[in-house]
Amino acid sequence: MGLVTDGIRKKFPDIEVELNPKKPRSKTFEITITFDDGESVLVWSGLKKGPPRKLKFPDVAEVIETIQNHI
Repeated sequence: MGLVTDGIRKKFPDIEVELNPKKPRSKTFEITITFDDGESVLVWSGLKKGPPRKLKFPDVAEVIETIQNHI
């Protein structure tokens, strides 16, 4: 998770990154962006990926590109 959050913070230094504001679902990994107006967009989900387990975690470049497409 550190690589993803570090990559997001480096590329988008003015956004706030919040980790698990609620208890996360077991064995899942998702990234959502929430805008000031409260609208949320799911950027990445590993729910239906894998096995192997490594497929459940995103590529940093893929996440950054998806975020750029939404902001």
